[in-house]
Amino acid sequence: MVLKDDNVIVLDFLSSGHSRGRSEPIAQVIGVKYFSILEVVIKKDVIVKNGEKLYIGGDKRDRVDHIKRRIGVNELSTFSKSELPFMIRKIVEEDEKRFYDFFNTARSVSTRMHQLELLPGVGKKHMWQIIEERKKGVFTSFGDVKARIKLLPDPKEAVIKRIMEEIENDEERYRLFVAGKPKRY
Repeated sequence: MVLKDDNVIVLDFLSSGHSRGRSEPIAQVIGVKYFSILEVVIKKDVIVKNGEKLYIGGDKRDRVDHIKRRIGVNELSTFSKSELPFMIRKIVEEDEKRFYDFFNTARSVSTRMHQLELLPGVGKKHMWQIIEERKKGVFTSFGDVKARIKLLPDPKEAVIKRIMEEIENDEERYRLFVAGKPKRY
């Protein structure tokens, strides 16, 4: 099953497309749910702005003509690369519950590893503290996680760093937040 984003955020708008090939308006975008990085062709006479949310789902698209292709981080424009961390932060902050809830629902991936350990700065000791604390009650915010788990690095920053790691490494074995790169989008 291919996981597809319905909504994306514009990283960069190339009104004349790439210097090579046909001249069509292209936006480099990142998916709001699965963090897919795509190039989409914008409809004629439509201008989009960086940071703008666009619909690319299966229903009628008002601004996007079609999805051109899925791309890797190395294929992003210089501007898109610079915007990527800010847009990931924006996505996490706008849907914070989805991401702090990970601390409530994370589970083992094998007999020796837990999903929590895949977050930067979270080792066995923090993992066990998180598991014990969530038995007492669910975490209600990133601040709640930080307050209840002593010496834990900033949980929101850990999530953001993990998302960046998954985006930058197509060969990542365990994925918590980013859909793996399919053969075709």
